[in-house]
Amino acid sequence: MKITLQSGLPLLICFQLCFAKASGQDKIDRKALVSRHNVQISAVDTLASLSVGNGSFAYTVDVTGMQSFPEHYQDGVPLGTQSEWGWDSYPNTENYTFEETLKNYDQYGRKVSYSVQKKDDRGKKAVNYFRSNPHRLQLGNLGLEIFKKNGEKVTPKDLENIHQTLNLWTGEIESQFSVEGTPVTVWTACHQQEDAIGIRIKSDLIESGQLKVRLRIPYPTGGWTDLGTEWEGEKDYTSELSSIQKQKAVITRNLDSLTYQIGFNWKGKAILSKKEMHYFLLTPEGSNEFSFSCTFSNQKIIQHPSVTAIEKSSKIGWKTFWENGGAIDFSGSTDPRAHELERRVILSQYLTKLQCTGNMPPQETGLTYNSWYGKPHLEMHWWHGVHFALWGRPELLKKSLPWYQKVFSKAEKIAKRQGFEGVRWQKMTDPYGDEGPSSIGSFLIWQQPHFITYAELMYRETPTSETLEKYKELVYATADFMASFAHYNEAENRYELGYGVIPAQERFKAMQTRNPTYELAYWNWALTTAIKWKKRLGETPNQNWEKVIEKLSKLPVQNNVYLATESATDSYTNPEFKTDHPSVLGTFGMLPETSMLDKTIMENTFNLIWDTWSWDDTWGWDFPMTAMTAARLGMPNKAIDALFMDVQTNTYLKNGHNYQEGRLPVYLPGNGGLLTAVAMMCAGWDGSTDKNPGFPKDGKWKVKWENLDKMF
Repeated sequence: MKITLQSGLPLLICFQLCFAKASGQDKIDRKALVSRHNVQISAVDTLASLSVGNGSFAYTVDVTGMQSFPEHYQDGVPLGTQSEWGWDSYPNTENYTFEETLKNYDQYGRKVSYSVQKKDDRGKKAVNYFRSNPHRLQLGNLGLEIFKKNGEKVTPKDLENIHQTLNLWTGEIESQFSVEGTPVTVWTACHQQEDAIGIRIKSDLIESGQLKVRLRIPYPTGGWTDLGTEWEGEKDYTSELSSIQKQKAVITRNLDSLTYQIGFNWKGKAILSKKEMHYFLLTPEGSNEFSFSCTFSNQKIIQHPSVTAIEKSSKIGWKTFWENGGAIDFSGSTDPRAHELERRVILSQYLTKLQCTGNMPPQETGLTYNSWYGKPHLEMHWWHGVHFALWGRPELLKKSLPWYQKVFSKAEKIAKRQGFEGVRWQKMTDPYGDEGPSSIGSFLIWQQPHFITYAELMYRETPTSETLEKYKELVYATADFMASFAHYNEAENRYELGYGVIPAQERFKAMQTRNPTYELAYWNWALTTAIKWKKRLGETPNQNWEKVIEKLSKLPVQNNVYLATESATDSYTNPEFKTDHPSVLGTFGMLPETSMLDKTIMENTFNLIWDTWSWDDTWGWDFPMTAMTAARLGMPNKAIDALFMDVQTNTYLKNGHNYQEGRLPVYLPGNGGLLTAVAMMCAGWDGSTDKNPGFPKDGKWKVKWENLDKMF
C-alpha cells in the first residue's frame, strides 16, 4: 500500500526528501564556516573590488570602501552602482522599426522570420538601436575625494597601511588605510529591502578639510559595456539639487526615458554643493567622524533610511540568509583543494544572493557593470538560478518567475510571427520582454525548456495543486511551442529539431544544423515533464506532445560516441567544433537519465571530450557542467578535477568572481553553476543512493552538509 499525504506527495518521497536535506552528521557551525572566508585585501587590487547589495541593487567599491578611483578600476572589476529598475532608452529619432531587423529564412519549406544583424546601412543601424535600447544605467559614482597636505588629490599609489575586510556574515565592508600617516576607516553596508547604502567614515582628515564625499553621475554609454566612467556626453541630461533640508538632500536626475532620485541623509554638520553639471560634493565639518546614507530610487524619495537602520537590515538579512538553506563544510579534508572549493562555494553564495535575486532574470555580469548592454540572456537564467532550489532557497528563484508571465505576450508574439504555437522565450531581452536582435541568439532554443525546469523545481519544493495551477499556463505554452517547432520528417517518420537552429555550443550555422544532442534530450525531458503536469492535474495529456516524444529523433551516434549534432559528423575532428561549450555533456549532467540515453555511449563521449577538447576556449559554467556529468557517470575524481581545471575561464578571484577575460572579469553563470554542481555532488539526484556521490572515496574528503535537495 502506498500512503499519500494531503499534498499528493507519496510518503516514501517525503522520507527521501527529508533525508536529502541533512547528511546525518553533527550540525555545522555556520558562522564559523562563513567567516573563515571573509575577504581580506591588503593592497590596491583592481580585480578585488567588493560589493554590497540586496539582489536587485548593488554597490561595488574599491579599496577605500567607496568608489573613489573608478578610472583606475575600469580595467579590472568596475565600480558600479546598478539596480533592476535603472534602464534608459535613447529617442528613436530615425523611426526605426523592429521589422527592419527581421530576415526570412526557408525553414520546413516556408518562410520564417528571425531578428538578426544586418549588413545594409539602414538595417544595421536599426539592429544596433534595438540591441542597445533600453540599456541598463550606472546610477552614480559615490566616492571619497581626499587631498594631501599640499592640496594635491590623493591617487591609489598614495594609500598606505591598507587593510580591507568583507564580513560575509553581516554583509559589511570595513576599509582601513592611511594618507601621509593619517588613518582613515570607512564602513559600508547595503539595506536589504531598499536601494540604499550606509557609510561611516572616521579620520582626522575630515576635521582638516582634506576628505570629502563626491557624487559623480556618469552618462550611459549605450554600448556593449558600461563601466560607469563616461563623464561627458552630448545629451542634455540634468542633475539638479531639487530639495535640501537640514541633514537631508535630494538630487533629481533626468534622462531620455527615466527620471530618478539620489537622496542623502547625514548625521552631523555638512554642506552639499553642486560643483559641476553632474558633480556634487558633500563636505563634513567639525568632527573626525561622519556618517550618511545614500538612497537611489525611480520614485520620489520620501523616507531616507538612516545608517543605523541600514546596518541593522544588513546584519539581520545576511544572518538570516546564512542560517537558512544549505551549507557545506569541508573542514577536516586532507585533499589540498578542499579549502579552496569551500571558499568558492561560500563566496559564490554571497555573490549570487546580492547580484542575482531580483524580480527578473539577471544579466551575466549581475549588478556590477553592463555586458551585452545590461540585458539578461534567458538561456543563462538556468545557471544563475537553479542552484537556489537545490540549496533550500527556492524562494530566491521563485521571485523572478512572475516576470515570465509579464513578458508572456511578447514571447507569444514571437511564436506567432514565426508560425509556431505557444510561446517562444526570448534569448537576449530586457525588462519588458522585447527581443534583442542577434544572428546567433535568435536561433538558440535551449532556453525554451528552462521554464519547465523552474516550475518542476517549485513543484518539488511545494508539491500542491496550487503550485501546478500557478505555473501550468506557462508550462503548457512552453511545451506547445516545443512540439510545434519539432518538424515531422515524413520520409523518415521522425521529428527533428532544425534546420534553423543553433545549439548551446554556438559553433554551428543555423541553416546547416539539425538535431543537436543536448537539445533533443531536453525536448524529450521537458515534454515528458509537461505531460506529468497534465496528469497531476487530472487533465488529458496533449496528443501533439506525446507524438513528438514517441517519434523524436534519436540522439546522434557515430563511432560509439554522441555527436554534437546529427549534421556535424566531424564533431570531434574539426578543430572549430571542439571549442566553446561541450554542451553534449549537458545531456547527462544538467539533465537526468532519460529513455533516449545510453550511459555507455555517454561515458565514451565524456572521455573523448575530456581528452581532446580545447578547454582554453570554454566558458566558466562549462567546468561545473562537466563535473555534473562526471558525477552522474560515477567518476567523482573527474568531477573534482573538472572543478579545478587549470584554465583562465575557471579562475575565481579574491572576491569570488569567476574571471573570464578582460571584458568579462565578472561572470555569474560560473558561480551559479559551481553551486549547482557541488549540491549535486553532495545530495545527488533522483535515483542516486551513494553518500556524497560526486566526491572521491579515497579518505581525503570529509564532507558535511545540511539542507540540500536532490536534482532531477
